[in-house]
Order: sequence, then C-alpha cells, then structure tokens
Amino acid sequence: MNSMRIIIGLGNPGEQYKHNRHNVGWLALDQFLGDVKWQENKKFNALLYSDGDFLFVKPLTFMNESGCAAQKILNYYGLLPKSLGLINKKGSDLNDVLTVIHDDLDLNFGDYKIATDSGSAGHNGVQSIINHLKTKKFTRLRIGIKNALLKTHIPPDKFVLSPFSKEEQEHLASLLNRLNIKNLK
Repeated sequence: MNSMRIIIGLGNPGEQYKHNRHNVGWLALDQFLGDVKWQENKKFNALLYSDGDFLFVKPLTFMNESGCAAQKILNYYGLLPKSLGLINKKGSDLNDVLTVIHDDLDLNFGDYKIATDSGSAGHNGVQSIINHLKTKKFTRLRIGIKNALLKTHIPPDKFVLSPFSKEEQEHLASLLNRLNIKNLK
C-alpha cells in the first residue's frame, strides 16, 4: 500500500497574485511549512516540496488548469487507479491520498471547512481537478474569503483576485497557525 500523501495548494503564479484571495492555497502552504525551498518541476508544471511521505504542490498552471498538474503528479506516483490498465478509473476514492487547499466564496472570511466527496461549488480550480482526476472523492480544506466587499457590486471573479487587507493577512496567518498542517495529514 502506498503511504504517499499529496497536498496541493491552489493559487495563481506571479507576484501580482501573491496576496490575492484566490491564492489562499499557496498562502496556506507557506504558512504551514515556513521558509522551505520549493523546487520547480517543469514536467508537472508545479513547485514541489517533499517532506517524508508528503509531497506539497503549488501548481504553476493558472487556477483554471490546476487539474493538469494534479493529474500528472498522481499518475507519476501511481496514485490514480486505472481501468483496464490504461485510463483513470472514474470515481476513485482519493481521500487518503490527496488534499486540496483552496479559497471558498461561500464561507465567511476566517471560517474553514474540511470536505470530502463534494462538488466544486463553482470553483474553477477544484472543477479542473475533478475533471482531470475523474473523481470528486478527495479531501478539501476550504478556507473562507467572503467579506462585506463581496456583498457590494464587486463581481466574484474580480473579488477573488483582490488582495487581502493587512488586517485580513494577520487574521489569516493566525487561523492557519491554529489549523496546523498535521490536521490535514
């Protein structure tokens, strides 16, 4: 039995996105792991950091193509069950193998939820992973980003690309410190 665990933080590459709400997956990995040396892997199109049986991943695809990196990594490590030895088996249970950390517009800022076997709820990065892996049976750490600004007339696609305020960044760091990556393992 393979004991490897993949933890993917969703986000967008580029300095202009670094502190955006949509990059909460990357921010979470940085907070959980501290100052580690990420290695770029061009084959997977991702930044990787390995710690024992855990592989932490920041896809370098943009959010909407996150599933490409996820599929390549899980295939490479033999973690995606196959049908007839050729194609990914539809509906595979990856809860013990894969955790995806991402922003969630349905949760208030500061709230979080651990979910399994659930749909994307309109999150394009999560939907990309579901499409590429042919399953929604994986663990997700959903981190709430909704605040009063979203209730105004800011379209959701603009809101997720807006930066966290300094106060929100401090609150987010505190939340992530309380969560601890070990809770996800």
